[in-house]
Amino acid sequence: MSVFPDAGALRAPRSLDDLLLYRLSRAARAGSGMVTRMVEGGFGITRREWGMIGTLAEVGEITPSALAQRLDLDRVRTSRGLRSLTEKKLVERRQDTEDRREVHVRLSPSGRQLFGELFPRVASLNSELLEGIDAAHIDIFLQCLRRLEVRGTELSAQGVVPEKADRRAGGTRHHWPKRGN
Repeated sequence: MSVFPDAGALRAPRSLDDLLLYRLSRAARAGSGMVTRMVEGGFGITRREWGMIGTLAEVGEITPSALAQRLDLDRVRTSRGLRSLTEKKLVERRQDTEDRREVHVRLSPSGRQLFGELFPRVASLNSELLEGIDAAHIDIFLQCLRRLEVRGTELSAQGVVPEKADRRAGGTRHHWPKRGN
């Protein structure tokens, strides 16, 4: 197990383990892997599909574009996920009566049933992950998460990291040397 960094190491990283985003990713993977196994093994849906089902359970009916934006996914991945959920009869599509080009999606009755069965299990796992952490520390953690989300949005809007190149249009990519050369 790697050495856990302190505040100084996070502010001036010297190794991979000192990087905030790396640590957050490791923490998320520790719990999300269990959720992935739960939804894929027990319910036959992917983690992304679970996110779509959960969002649809919260918002009701929504356009695929609005769903993609809410989940911070591109439209292609959202479309694939919705197609799969429609084939599994967990999501229903409805054409807008005024604008026939626009489609709305919502959970089907079997999708609502699946959410009703799965959400308590995922919620229980989340509660178990927080076991042993007192409420005051959880509140501080949530304040920090909120601030990280805001700061990440600010940095993204400032263009701190340029958008990725479109590889199909001959965009620039770093080419790593091949082994043995």
